[in-house]
Amino acid sequence: MLYLSEADNWNRKPNSQSTYLNPRSSTSSPPKEATMRKRTLYVWGVAILCFVVLMIVTPAIPQSQEYHNFADQREFFGIPNTLNVISNFPFLVIGVIGLVLCFYKNYFKFSLQGELWGWTCFFIGVAAVGVGSSYYHLDPNDARLVWDRLPMTIAFTSIMAIFIIERIDEQKGTISIIPLLLAGVVSILYWRFFDDLRPYAVVQFVPCIVIPLMAILLPPMYTHSTYWLWAAAFYLLAKVEEAEDKVIYKWTHHIVSGHTLKHLCAAMVPVFLTLMLAKRTTETNRISLLKTWKVSWTKVNENGTRVESGEYVYTSVQSEDSH
Repeated sequence: MLYLSEADNWNRKPNSQSTYLNPRSSTSSPPKEATMRKRTLYVWGVAILCFVVLMIVTPAIPQSQEYHNFADQREFFGIPNTLNVISNFPFLVIGVIGLVLCFYKNYFKFSLQGELWGWTCFFIGVAAVGVGSSYYHLDPNDARLVWDRLPMTIAFTSIMAIFIIERIDEQKGTISIIPLLLAGVVSILYWRFFDDLRPYAVVQFVPCIVIPLMAILLPPMYTHSTYWLWAAAFYLLAKVEEAEDKVIYKWTHHIVSGHTLKHLCAAMVPVFLTLMLAKRTTETNRISLLKTWKVSWTKVNENGTRVESGEYVYTSVQSEDSH
């Protein structure tokens, strides 16, 4: 009830502030809204066309059974594949913490209702990864792999919706939550029934490319946007460790495998995003990270030029005095 009352307060904010938070929804003229609607349909049309072409021109990608053959298969305390199982525990912890903080006195200070729904889905997905991935690693096989991948698709697609809400349009982003979640679920079902990983690969890897680009190019609603890039970097590192599972296990003299480290690095993604939510405030000057970096680089170059010029003048004076 506390959260509902705060949500009501958001709706009672002055028009100026609500306009800042979502300028497209309150100030757009009818012609501009029609243009945006056409542009949205165009983008969705192009995306669907690209996906259809991809499915036509590329061969099916079956699930390799070698995938289940992880490097570290040791058993401790009666738990099969112990380290690959227990290394999922951080997902459960951070997922539950994030979910609680989403509703605890609006701890994350969400400005938009859609944000609450998007981040709720994200943290549910993260917590479910801790359970589903542990269940899979107890006895790795295709049937159990479904419960490992399904929560991850929930997290991936939720993040996409959150970015649309915060950086493009609140209404479009909120509406996109359900379709994106359904797309993730369908990709898992398609793989399971047709033994084809292509739709799942799109759902998993497109956000990995689009989210960092959006974080850099689109003006943020909140501060601490660089946390998105830290999260993306750790996820990339996790994928490398996953690919080099056996190599890392050999390098560490059979102490820890790449897949175990992959779990720990991937768990840093929700850690960084939770810290971002806790630290961030509303951005008063909405400038993209790319523009911010350009301004900083320009200032560095200008300061460097001034320093070099100052040193040159100083040296010239000294030279004249010596004569």
